[in-house]
Amino acid sequence: MLSRSAERLYWLARYLERTENTARLISVTMNLIYDLPYGSEVGWHTLLTICGVEAAFKQRFKIANEQNISRFLLTEASNSSSLLSTLSFARENIRTSRELMPDEAWEQVNEMYLYASNNLDSLSNRRGRVVFLQTIMRGCQRFTGFMAGAMSRNDSHRFICLGRNIERADMTTRIMDFGSVLLAENRSSILREHESILWINVLKSLNASLMYRKQVRQRIQGVDVLDFLLNNPDFPSSVAHCLAEISHCMAKLPNSGALTEPLNILEQRLLAINMSDTSALQLHDILDILQADFNTLHQHIAQTWLLNNLTP
Repeated sequence: MLSRSAERLYWLARYLERTENTARLISVTMNLIYDLPYGSEVGWHTLLTICGVEAAFKQRFKIANEQNISRFLLTEASNSSSLLSTLSFARENIRTSRELMPDEAWEQVNEMYLYASNNLDSLSNRRGRVVFLQTIMRGCQRFTGFMAGAMSRNDSHRFICLGRNIERADMTTRIMDFGSVLLAENRSSILREHESILWINVLKSLNASLMYRKQVRQRIQGVDVLDFLLNNPDFPSSVAHCLAEISHCMAKLPNSGALTEPLNILEQRLLAINMSDTSALQLHDILDILQADFNTLHQHIAQTWLLNNLTP
C-alpha cells in the first residue's frame, strides 16, 4: 500500500472523528448552559480549553461569548480545527482515495460537506444550530457504521481504525481534563451544587451516559466517571479501548516493531493510574502526559508508514 494512500486514510478518519467530536461538544454545551446559573466557572470558554485553541481564539476575537466561540469552532477559516475546516479536509482526503473504499463512503462525506456549506446561515440562531449539529453528528455516525459493515478488514481499514482511535483517545483525555475543574478543592459553591449535572454532561459529550449507568449502576460520581472513561475495556471511547484497537490494528500492519515501545509505555501508564487516589492537580498532569504519549505514538506512525510526517 502506498504511503500516500495510507496517510490520506489515516487523516480522513482523524478529521471525521474531530468533526463529530466538535459537533457533539457544542451541542452538549448548549444544553448545559441552560442548567447552570450565570457566573459558573463552566461556560462557553470551557470549549476552547477542551479543544486546545485558546491562544488562536484570542488572536481572532476579543470577547469569549457564545456567538464568537461557536463561530470560531464551527466555521472560522483561520481555525484549522473548526468543524467546517476538518470536514473539508476529510472530504479532500476521501476524494483522492475513492478507489480504496466503497463509493457510498465518498458520497456520504461529500453530502455532509455540501450540507454544511449550504446551511451556514442557520448557525446564527440556536434552533438552527441544533438542527445543523444533529445532522452532522448523524452523518459521521452513518459513515462509521457503513464502513464497519461494508469494508474489508484490510490495510486500508486498519489505517482508518488507527486514525479514528488516536483522535478519539485524544478527545476523551481532553474531556476528562475538565474533571480537574470539577474536582478542585477551591471550586465554587455553584459548581458543587450542580456537580451531578456537570458529570452527566461529561458523559453525554462522549455519548457515554447510558453505557455508564448500565456498567456502574449507582449514583454518578466523578471518580467513577473518570475511571469508566479511562479504563473500561468495552466502551468505544474509553482510553483503554482505543489503545486496544490501536494495538490490534498495528499488529497486522508491516514494520510495526518500532511501535512496540510507545504502545507498552501507554499500556503501563494506564495500568498505573488509580483514580480514587488522584487529586485534581494530579489528574491534569496525568492526562497531559497521556496526551503527549499519544502524540509520540502518532509521530512513530508517521515515521513508519505515512508520507509527509504531518503532525495533528
